[in-house]
Amino acid sequence: MIDIKGLGVKLGNFKLNNITFNVQRGEYFVLLGPAGAGKTVLIETIAGLNNVESGQIWIDGCEVTHVPPEKRGISIAYQDHALFPHLSVLENITFGLRQQGISKKEALEKIVWVVDLLHISNLLGRKPNTLSGGESQKVALARALAVRPNVLLLDEPLSSLDPDTRETVQQEIGTVHRKLDLTIIHVTHDFEEAVSLGDRIAVLDAGSIMQTGTVEDLFRRPNSELVARFLMARNIFQGDVGSSEGVNQVIDINGTKIPVITSLRGNHHACIRPEDVLISTKAINDNTHAFFKGKVKCVSNKGAVVNVTVDVPPEFVSLLTRREFEMIHPMEGDEVFVGFDIRAMHVF
Repeated sequence: MIDIKGLGVKLGNFKLNNITFNVQRGEYFVLLGPAGAGKTVLIETIAGLNNVESGQIWIDGCEVTHVPPEKRGISIAYQDHALFPHLSVLENITFGLRQQGISKKEALEKIVWVVDLLHISNLLGRKPNTLSGGESQKVALARALAVRPNVLLLDEPLSSLDPDTRETVQQEIGTVHRKLDLTIIHVTHDFEEAVSLGDRIAVLDAGSIMQTGTVEDLFRRPNSELVARFLMARNIFQGDVGSSEGVNQVIDINGTKIPVITSLRGNHHACIRPEDVLISTKAINDNTHAFFKGKVKCVSNKGAVVNVTVDVPPEFVSLLTRREFEMIHPMEGDEVFVGFDIRAMHVF
Protein backbone atom coordinates (compact mmCIF):
# COMPACT_ATOMS: atom_id res chain seq x y z
CA MET A 1 0.00 0.00 0.00
CA ILE A 2 2.67 2.53 1.08
CA ASP A 3 6.35 2.14 0.22
CA ILE A 4 8.87 4.66 1.47
CA LYS A 5 12.22 4.16 -0.27
CA GLY A 6 15.41 5.89 0.88
CA LEU A 7 13.56 9.09 1.77
CA GLY A 8 15.69 12.13 2.53
CA VAL A 9 14.27 15.49 3.65
CA LYS A 10 16.02 18.62 4.90
CA LEU A 11 14.21 21.31 6.87
CA GLY A 12 16.58 23.91 8.27
CA ASN A 13 19.13 22.06 10.38
CA PHE A 14 17.00 18.92 10.61
CA LYS A 15 17.24 15.94 8.27
CA LEU A 16 15.37 12.74 7.62
CA ASN A 17 18.01 10.21 6.64
CA ASN A 18 17.39 7.34 4.20
CA ILE A 19 13.95 6.47 5.59
CA THR A 20 12.76 3.11 4.27
CA PHE A 21 9.68 1.14 5.36
CA ASN A 22 6.37 -0.16 4.02
CA VAL A 23 2.82 -0.21 5.29
CA GLN A 24 0.38 -2.91 4.20
CA ARG A 25 -3.19 -2.14 3.16
CA GLY A 26 -5.43 -1.96 6.22
CA GLU A 27 -2.47 -1.97 8.62
CA TYR A 28 -2.23 0.18 11.73
CA PHE A 29 1.39 1.37 11.59
CA VAL A 30 2.90 3.41 14.42
CA LEU A 31 5.86 5.79 14.22
CA LEU A 32 7.24 5.86 17.75
CA GLY A 33 9.98 8.15 19.02
CA PRO A 34 10.96 11.00 21.33
CA ALA A 35 10.20 14.67 20.69
CA GLY A 36 12.34 16.01 17.87
CA ALA A 37 12.85 12.61 16.26
CA GLY A 38 11.24 13.73 12.98
CA LYS A 39 7.93 11.88 13.24
CA THR A 40 5.73 14.83 12.20
CA VAL A 41 8.15 15.83 9.43
CA LEU A 42 7.91 12.28 8.08
CA ILE A 43 4.13 12.05 7.95
CA GLU A 44 3.85 15.57 6.52
CA THR A 45 6.27 14.51 3.80
CA ILE A 46 4.14 11.44 3.07
CA ALA A 47 1.14 13.79 2.84
CA GLY A 48 3.02 15.98 0.35
CA LEU A 49 3.61 19.01 2.59
CA ASN A 50 7.44 18.92 2.46
CA ASN A 51 9.86 18.80 -0.46
CA VAL A 52 11.74 15.54 -0.91
CA GLU A 53 15.50 15.79 -1.33
CA SER A 54 16.05 12.11 -2.18
CA GLY A 55 14.14 8.83 -2.31
CA GLN A 56 10.61 7.96 -3.31
CA ILE A 57 7.07 7.69 -1.91
CA TRP A 58 4.79 5.07 -3.44
CA ILE A 59 1.07 4.66 -2.68
CA ASP A 60 -1.01 1.88 -4.21
CA GLY A 61 1.70 1.06 -6.72
CA CYS A 62 2.01 4.65 -7.96
CA GLU A 63 4.93 6.97 -7.23
CA VAL A 64 3.59 10.15 -5.60
CA THR A 65 6.88 11.75 -4.50
CA HIS A 66 6.09 14.98 -6.33
CA VAL A 67 2.30 14.66 -6.62
CA PRO A 68 0.32 17.53 -4.99
CA PRO A 69 -1.15 16.74 -1.54
CA GLU A 70 -4.77 16.94 -2.67
CA LYS A 71 -4.21 14.16 -5.22
CA ARG A 72 -2.67 11.61 -2.85
CA GLY A 73 -5.88 10.35 -1.18
CA ILE A 74 -4.47 11.13 2.25
CA SER A 75 -6.01 12.85 5.28
CA ILE A 76 -4.09 14.09 8.30
CA ALA A 77 -5.31 14.90 11.83
CA TYR A 78 -3.01 16.90 14.13
CA GLN A 79 -2.56 16.80 17.89
CA ASP A 80 -3.87 20.38 18.28
CA HIS A 81 -6.98 19.45 16.26
CA ALA A 82 -6.56 22.50 13.94
CA LEU A 83 -10.30 23.13 13.75
CA PHE A 84 -11.50 26.34 12.12
CA PRO A 85 -12.74 28.44 15.08
CA HIS A 86 -15.23 30.49 13.05
CA LEU A 87 -16.97 27.40 11.63
CA SER A 88 -19.44 25.11 13.38
CA VAL A 89 -18.60 21.46 13.97
CA LEU A 90 -20.77 20.55 10.99
CA GLU A 91 -18.99 23.06 8.77
CA ASN A 92 -15.61 21.81 9.95
CA ILE A 93 -16.49 18.21 9.10
CA THR A 94 -17.84 19.06 5.65
CA PHE A 95 -15.01 21.49 4.84
CA GLY A 96 -12.95 19.04 2.78
CA LEU A 97 -15.96 17.88 0.79
CA ARG A 98 -17.03 21.46 0.05
CA GLN A 99 -13.48 22.22 -1.15
CA GLN A 100 -13.95 19.42 -3.67
CA GLY A 101 -16.94 21.27 -5.13
CA ILE A 102 -19.57 19.08 -3.52
CA SER A 103 -22.84 20.86 -2.74
CA LYS A 104 -23.86 21.53 0.85
CA LYS A 105 -26.78 19.11 0.60
CA GLU A 106 -24.65 16.30 -0.81
CA ALA A 107 -21.90 16.97 1.74
CA LEU A 108 -24.42 16.62 4.56
CA GLU A 109 -25.52 13.27 3.14
CA LYS A 110 -21.92 12.10 2.81
CA ILE A 111 -20.99 12.69 6.46
CA VAL A 112 -23.91 10.88 8.10
CA TRP A 113 -21.89 7.66 8.38
CA VAL A 114 -18.90 9.27 10.10
CA VAL A 115 -21.08 11.28 12.50
CA ASP A 116 -22.83 8.06 13.49
CA LEU A 117 -19.55 6.14 13.71
CA LEU A 118 -18.03 8.64 16.15
CA HIS A 119 -21.31 9.43 18.00
CA ILE A 120 -21.02 13.20 17.58
CA SER A 121 -24.46 14.15 16.21
CA ASN A 122 -25.09 16.23 19.35
CA LEU A 123 -22.06 18.41 18.58
CA LEU A 124 -22.85 19.50 15.03
CA GLY A 125 -24.25 22.95 15.86
CA ARG A 126 -21.50 23.92 18.29
CA LYS A 127 -18.34 25.98 17.76
CA PRO A 128 -14.87 24.50 18.46
CA ASN A 129 -14.27 26.76 21.48
CA THR A 130 -17.16 25.06 23.30
CA LEU A 131 -15.76 21.53 22.88
CA SER A 132 -13.74 19.47 25.32
CA GLY A 133 -10.38 18.04 24.25
CA GLY A 134 -11.88 14.64 23.53
CA GLU A 135 -14.77 16.14 21.55
CA SER A 136 -12.38 18.28 19.53
CA GLN A 137 -10.23 15.27 18.69
CA LYS A 138 -13.25 13.28 17.51
CA VAL A 139 -14.38 16.20 15.33
CA ALA A 140 -10.90 16.48 13.83
CA LEU A 141 -10.98 12.75 13.16
CA ALA A 142 -14.43 13.04 11.56
CA ARG A 143 -13.21 15.85 9.28
CA ALA A 144 -10.25 13.72 8.18
CA LEU A 145 -12.47 10.69 7.51
CA ALA A 146 -15.29 12.56 5.76
CA VAL A 147 -13.40 12.69 2.45
CA ARG A 148 -12.97 8.88 2.51
CA PRO A 149 -9.15 8.87 2.38
CA ASN A 150 -7.12 5.85 1.32
CA VAL A 151 -4.65 6.64 4.11
CA LEU A 152 -5.19 8.36 7.45
CA LEU A 153 -2.25 10.05 9.18
CA LEU A 154 -2.58 10.78 12.91
CA ASP A 155 -0.09 13.14 14.56
CA GLU A 156 -0.04 12.58 18.36
CA PRO A 157 -3.87 12.40 18.46
CA LEU A 158 -4.04 11.53 22.17
CA SER A 159 -1.19 13.55 23.66
CA SER A 160 -3.24 16.54 24.85
CA LEU A 161 -6.01 14.50 26.47
CA ASP A 162 -6.52 13.58 30.12
CA PRO A 163 -6.14 9.84 30.93
CA ASP A 164 -9.87 8.96 30.91
CA THR A 165 -10.54 10.84 27.67
CA ARG A 166 -7.39 9.40 26.10
CA GLU A 167 -8.65 5.88 26.77
CA THR A 168 -12.05 6.68 25.23
CA VAL A 169 -10.64 8.32 22.08
CA GLN A 170 -8.08 5.52 21.72
CA GLN A 171 -10.92 3.01 21.68
CA GLU A 172 -12.79 5.13 19.12
CA ILE A 173 -9.74 5.18 16.84
CA GLY A 174 -9.36 1.42 17.17
CA THR A 175 -13.04 0.99 16.26
CA VAL A 176 -12.66 3.24 13.20
CA HIS A 177 -9.68 1.19 12.03
CA ARG A 178 -11.47 -2.14 12.44
CA LYS A 179 -14.78 -1.06 10.89
CA LEU A 180 -13.28 0.76 7.91
CA ASP A 181 -10.23 -1.50 7.41
CA LEU A 182 -8.38 1.78 6.93
CA THR A 183 -4.62 2.13 6.44
CA ILE A 184 -3.37 4.30 9.32
CA ILE A 185 0.02 5.77 10.22
CA HIS A 186 -0.03 7.00 13.80
CA VAL A 187 2.69 9.20 15.34
CA THR A 188 3.30 9.02 19.09
CA HIS A 189 5.98 9.22 21.79
CA ASP A 190 3.94 6.96 24.12
CA PHE A 191 4.98 3.31 23.90
CA GLU A 192 1.82 2.09 25.70
CA GLU A 193 -0.29 3.85 23.08
CA ALA A 194 1.81 2.27 20.33
CA VAL A 195 1.40 -1.21 21.83
CA SER A 196 -2.36 -0.82 22.27
CA LEU A 197 -3.05 0.25 18.69
CA GLY A 198 -0.19 -0.78 16.41
CA ASP A 199 0.08 -3.84 14.21
CA ARG A 200 3.70 -2.86 13.59
CA ILE A 201 5.94 -0.14 14.98
CA ALA A 202 8.90 1.81 13.62
CA VAL A 203 11.13 3.47 16.21
CA LEU A 204 12.44 6.81 14.92
CA ASP A 205 15.22 8.89 16.47
CA ALA A 206 17.22 11.86 15.18
CA GLY A 207 15.76 11.52 11.69
CA SER A 208 16.56 7.82 11.26
CA ILE A 209 14.58 4.61 11.71
CA MET A 210 16.26 2.50 14.37
CA GLN A 211 14.08 -0.62 14.15
CA THR A 212 10.81 -1.78 12.59
CA GLY A 213 8.75 -4.77 13.63
CA THR A 214 5.77 -6.15 15.48
CA VAL A 215 5.16 -5.24 19.10
CA GLU A 216 6.64 -8.60 20.12
CA ASP A 217 9.74 -8.02 17.97
CA LEU A 218 10.51 -4.66 19.51
CA PHE A 219 9.59 -5.47 23.09
CA ARG A 220 11.36 -8.81 23.27
CA ARG A 221 14.15 -8.33 20.74
CA PRO A 222 15.33 -4.69 20.56
CA ASN A 223 18.33 -4.28 18.26
CA SER A 224 20.00 -1.42 20.15
CA GLU A 225 20.36 0.14 23.57
CA LEU A 226 18.39 3.18 22.37
CA VAL A 227 15.38 1.07 21.35
CA ALA A 228 15.55 -0.98 24.56
CA ARG A 229 15.61 2.16 26.71
CA PHE A 230 12.83 3.90 24.81
CA LEU A 231 10.60 0.84 25.14
CA MET A 232 11.23 0.80 28.90
CA ALA A 233 13.17 -2.46 29.09
CA ARG A 234 14.73 -0.92 32.24
CA ASN A 235 17.17 -3.83 32.76
CA ILE A 236 19.87 -3.13 30.18
CA PHE A 237 23.37 -4.46 30.76
CA GLN A 238 26.70 -4.73 29.00
CA GLY A 239 29.16 -7.58 29.44
CA ASP A 240 31.22 -10.35 27.88
CA VAL A 241 29.37 -13.28 26.34
CA GLY A 242 31.10 -16.66 26.41
CA SER A 243 30.86 -20.23 27.63
CA SER A 244 30.91 -21.41 31.24
CA GLU A 245 31.18 -24.82 32.88
CA GLY A 246 27.81 -26.53 32.93
CA VAL A 247 26.17 -23.71 30.94
CA ASN A 248 26.27 -23.21 27.18
CA GLN A 249 26.49 -19.40 27.20
CA VAL A 250 26.70 -16.74 29.88
CA ILE A 251 27.10 -13.00 29.93
CA ASP A 252 29.49 -11.77 32.60
CA ILE A 253 28.13 -8.56 34.13
CA ASN A 254 30.16 -7.10 36.99
CA GLY A 255 31.40 -10.58 37.85
CA THR A 256 27.92 -12.16 37.86
CA LYS A 257 27.58 -14.86 35.22
CA ILE A 258 24.05 -14.89 33.83
CA PRO A 259 22.98 -17.76 31.54
CA VAL A 260 21.70 -16.61 28.14
CA ILE A 261 20.59 -18.19 24.88
CA THR A 262 22.55 -16.61 22.02
CA SER A 263 25.01 -17.38 19.26
CA LEU A 264 26.86 -14.09 19.88
CA ARG A 265 30.28 -13.96 21.51
CA GLY A 266 32.32 -11.08 22.90
CA ASN A 267 31.21 -7.77 24.40
CA HIS A 268 27.48 -7.18 23.93
CA HIS A 269 24.37 -5.79 25.53
CA ALA A 270 21.61 -7.81 27.18
CA CYS A 271 18.18 -6.73 28.37
CA ILE A 272 15.14 -8.12 30.11
CA ARG A 273 11.82 -6.40 30.71
CA PRO A 274 10.92 -5.62 34.35
CA GLU A 275 7.68 -7.59 34.15
CA ASP A 276 9.77 -10.70 33.36
CA VAL A 277 11.91 -10.33 36.47
CA LEU A 278 10.67 -12.36 39.46
CA ILE A 279 11.27 -11.72 43.15
CA SER A 280 11.11 -14.61 45.60
CA THR A 281 12.09 -15.50 49.15
CA LYS A 282 13.81 -18.62 47.78
CA ALA A 283 15.47 -19.74 44.58
CA ILE A 284 13.65 -21.97 42.11
CA ASN A 285 15.87 -24.71 40.76
CA ASP A 286 14.98 -25.86 37.24
CA ASN A 287 16.51 -25.87 33.78
CA THR A 288 14.78 -22.76 32.48
CA HIS A 289 15.17 -20.22 35.29
CA ALA A 290 18.16 -18.40 36.76
CA PHE A 291 18.03 -17.00 40.31
CA PHE A 292 20.47 -14.77 42.18
CA LYS A 293 20.58 -13.54 45.76
CA GLY A 294 20.50 -9.79 46.15
CA LYS A 295 19.48 -6.93 48.39
CA VAL A 296 16.46 -4.69 47.84
CA LYS A 297 17.79 -1.23 47.05
CA CYS A 298 14.62 0.70 46.20
CA VAL A 299 10.84 0.23 46.31
CA SER A 300 8.90 2.62 44.06
CA ASN A 301 5.13 2.66 44.50
CA LYS A 302 3.35 3.39 41.19
CA GLY A 303 -0.18 2.74 42.42
CA ALA A 304 -1.42 -0.33 40.57
CA VAL A 305 2.15 -1.64 40.24
CA VAL A 306 5.35 -1.43 42.27
CA ASN A 307 8.91 -1.25 40.90
CA VAL A 308 11.43 -3.04 43.08
CA THR A 309 15.17 -2.62 42.44
CA VAL A 310 17.40 -5.47 43.66
CA ASP A 311 21.20 -5.17 43.69
CA VAL A 312 22.90 -8.51 42.88
CA PRO A 313 25.03 -6.86 41.23
CA PRO A 314 24.04 -5.81 38.64
CA GLU A 315 20.83 -4.06 39.65
CA PHE A 316 17.59 -5.63 38.41
CA VAL A 317 14.27 -3.76 38.31
CA SER A 318 11.20 -5.95 38.80
CA LEU A 319 7.66 -4.76 38.09
CA LEU A 320 5.21 -6.34 40.54
CA THR A 321 1.45 -6.09 40.60
CA ARG A 322 0.01 -4.74 43.84
CA ARG A 323 -1.06 -8.27 44.81
CA GLU A 324 2.38 -9.75 44.08
CA PHE A 325 4.02 -7.03 46.14
CA GLU A 326 1.74 -7.58 49.12
CA MET A 327 2.39 -11.32 49.05
CA ILE A 328 6.18 -10.90 49.18
CA HIS A 329 6.34 -7.38 50.66
CA PRO A 330 10.02 -6.71 49.91
CA MET A 331 11.42 -3.72 51.79
CA GLU A 332 14.63 -1.76 51.35
CA GLY A 333 17.56 -3.71 52.79
CA ASP A 334 15.82 -7.11 52.61
CA GLU A 335 17.70 -10.04 51.11
CA VAL A 336 15.66 -11.69 48.35
CA PHE A 337 16.15 -13.83 45.28
CA VAL A 338 15.72 -12.23 41.88
CA GLY A 339 15.26 -14.44 38.83
CA PHE A 340 13.83 -14.94 35.38
CA ASP A 341 13.27 -17.43 32.59
CA ILE A 342 16.58 -17.40 30.71
CA ARG A 343 14.66 -17.32 27.42
CA ALA A 344 13.44 -13.81 28.36
CA MET A 345 16.98 -12.36 28.43
CA HIS A 346 17.79 -10.88 25.01
CA VAL A 347 21.39 -10.40 23.86
CA PHE A 348 22.19 -7.88 21.12
